[in-house]
Amino acid sequence: MTKQNKTKGSAPVAPRRPHSFTTHGITIVDDYAWLKDADWQEVLRDPAILSADIRRYLEAENDYTESLLGHTAGLQKTLVAEMRGRIKEDDSSVPSPDGPYAYLRKYREGGQHELFGRSLRDGGEVKIILDGDELAADQEYFRFGGARHSPDHRLEAWSADIKGSEYFSVRVRDWTDGADRSDLVEETEGSVVWSADSSAFFYVKLDDNHRPLQVWRHRLGKLQAEDVLIYEEHDSGWFTHIHESTSGRFCVIAGGDHETSEQRLIDLADPDAPPRLVAKRQDGVQYSIADRGDELFILTNANGAIDFKIVTAPLSAPEPANWRDLIPHREGIYIIDIDLYSGHLVRLERANALPAIIIRDLKTGDEHAIAFDETAYSLDTIGGYEFDTTNLRFSYSSMTTPSEVYDYDMASRTRQLRKRQEIPSGHDPAHYVTTRIMATAQDGAEVPVSILHRRDLKRDGSAPLLLYGYGSYGLAMPASFSANRLSLVDRGFVYAIAHVRGGTDKGWGWYLDGKRDKKTNTFDDFAASARALIEAKYTTAKRIVGHGGSAGGMLMGAVANRAGDLFAGIVAEVPFVDVLNTMLDHSLPLTPPEWPEWGNPTESEADFRTILSYSPYDNIAAKDYPAILAMGGLTDPRVTYWEPAKWIARLRATMSGGGPVLLRTNMGAGHGGASGRFDRLDEVAIAYAFALWAVGLADQSQA
Repeated sequence: MTKQNKTKGSAPVAPRRPHSFTTHGITIVDDYAWLKDADWQEVLRDPAILSADIRRYLEAENDYTESLLGHTAGLQKTLVAEMRGRIKEDDSSVPSPDGPYAYLRKYREGGQHELFGRSLRDGGEVKIILDGDELAADQEYFRFGGARHSPDHRLEAWSADIKGSEYFSVRVRDWTDGADRSDLVEETEGSVVWSADSSAFFYVKLDDNHRPLQVWRHRLGKLQAEDVLIYEEHDSGWFTHIHESTSGRFCVIAGGDHETSEQRLIDLADPDAPPRLVAKRQDGVQYSIADRGDELFILTNANGAIDFKIVTAPLSAPEPANWRDLIPHREGIYIIDIDLYSGHLVRLERANALPAIIIRDLKTGDEHAIAFDETAYSLDTIGGYEFDTTNLRFSYSSMTTPSEVYDYDMASRTRQLRKRQEIPSGHDPAHYVTTRIMATAQDGAEVPVSILHRRDLKRDGSAPLLLYGYGSYGLAMPASFSANRLSLVDRGFVYAIAHVRGGTDKGWGWYLDGKRDKKTNTFDDFAASARALIEAKYTTAKRIVGHGGSAGGMLMGAVANRAGDLFAGIVAEVPFVDVLNTMLDHSLPLTPPEWPEWGNPTESEADFRTILSYSPYDNIAAKDYPAILAMGGLTDPRVTYWEPAKWIARLRATMSGGGPVLLRTNMGAGHGGASGRFDRLDEVAIAYAFALWAVGLADQSQA
């Protein structure tokens, strides 16, 4: 066992244990490969078996981080109190009707976890079937995976993860007596779809490498060993998920990677029947289906529809030869999603980084939009249980306006406010300003940047600024409300979101321009956003803190290497920074499905060289770095704990100045961090306290 080289006040020094390998004639030496536990799969299931010397090193890093940030303990406590004060502790969702009942989720005052319940459709006493606080009481970690009532409303299938490893166990609870039945289905991805007669449900089982590749059917009252395999995906680069179709008639088996998809239908009235293929997979073609009677509505990028189009096809013959355009492709107007009802088609679109909801009357073909006036806002549809309805539920917020939930009658075109996010400690949107600027990237691309600040801000360049970014997988970063970030803004920070390439903020082409051999556009866009904010006098160099998580943490690592001189600090949560090694290791849960996003460096020398050119871990240099806080989770199956650990170890051994660089590993949580809604605030407070400390405001922000 290695004794860690750490004395009081000094940074831990990870021993160098060189491991070398050669691929495509290029030899890579990795001094810190030993931080990946040889039995990492088992560590995900049981963190207690982590190798002793790795555990000592991670704990030494935690101690060092505490020694440097410990003086902000009072500030962290204040931040948590502020953020908690903005949470309505007994919050509840708007009840969602289904037949005789309306189902809801809620919290109790002081509770960490959700409660699932229902009332009669028109109101009345709420009966709780699942009490998350009670279920979590004896667990160090607890997270619901999902809950779904049976079609006959007698049973509730529910799942939970108690280790943070995202292996969910499914149980079935009886609404009559509140007791769990004998059914136990383990190592699933968390969701179920019931058969129409409520006698069975479908689920997706995770394999030993944490990949969802198999769909099984479980009959109530049977052992999991008696379950029937319904479908198995043989391409380890594909993930498989299930959901109910829009009408509730089918279980949809949705398979795919980041570029290609394929769907199958199981008739829930005939759960023993084999799944039926909709359209055979074709490289680069994505589609998803919604059903109405004997017709399918299909959202697809087929035939060069980069920003997607909507086609229809007969249910009896859904192959692409029978697809007919309903909403043709319009370049620059990205169709994000569709919802289908008995009389209306709803589509969520985005153009120029702003979303809109478009409603189409399927009888007349008439369309109208639900639009809003703010310069930057977030909009989303909220699916319900019922198909034969004219009611559409949607949510709206902006960076200044707390979330609002509306019920909208698609026939009469009237809306009813059902819920406005309450901020118990008070919030006046008039005290804040949200706006948007465009940053010009080095290749001329115009990058939207959403901005939030107090109305009394003096734009003289003196303000500190937190710049958030992600830029991968086609995920757009919404300009939505976040109560937490007010704790920075009220202390004089400007909060900005860079809508960089790699997301779909400006359409699917915006995503394509930020992946694989164009990945560096993501990093350059982020740096360009920082420079534009400086030029507009929102801040100045060395007053900016970059913030990103997961693939956004990769962005943070790359920006630290490429444009670190712009930043006072970097917060990288569960950062994907060891890109080359991860993409070479096909045994890791996400590696084969990630090849379409990043490239396959095992098969392609060009992909190998591209990833090697930007992978944050592989491009650390002997130069000054900003202060960096990396946060990881020991049982994280998505970005494994050793990625931030190796990154910080190499940074500290290589950088010539700047810093400090800190690692904080949550020894009992995974990718999402702490599991309780208030426990999570502790982690946010650490990140925010670090940001305040990095710009010299920690001591004066204690109160």
